[in-house]
Amino acid sequence: MRLIHTPSDLQNHVAEDLGASEWVTIDQARIDQFAAATGDHQWIHVDVVRAKAEMPGGLTIAHGFLTLSLVPGLSGSIWKIENTSREINYGLNKLRFTAPVPVGSRVRLRQKLLAAENVKGGGVRLTFENTMEIEGQAQPALVAEGLSLIFP
Repeated sequence: MRLIHTPSDLQNHVAEDLGASEWVTIDQARIDQFAAATGDHQWIHVDVVRAKAEMPGGLTIAHGFLTLSLVPGLSGSIWKIENTSREINYGLNKLRFTAPVPVGSRVRLRQKLLAAENVKGGGVRLTFENTMEIEGQAQPALVAEGLSLIFP
């Protein structure tokens, strides 16, 4: 884990690969819980029997937005700001789901800091390249350019 003293100190790390998170297993229970929370019960995610018969590889796949939802939590194991009052997800500039995540796969987040800009109120707007890697696969699950606001 990379420890950063203040939000503005991140400006010293622009263009750096900040590292990767721990691996997280995507099991069927997590997929089903996400389906219940979002109302997205498409069979490719939740119907294990049908997926076995009809899906390439015979497995259900995680929702793309489930994979995306892991980004904030996993980033917390890559870097931490010691002196901050609040961190806010500000949005996405770009998002691509580049490969499916079959049930039972392990994923991890890799982050690169693309920009760190001062904003009103003493905060910093950060732009990250977020890449969700799938263990054993060359193609990542997603690549997303995400924005965060962080205040001292």
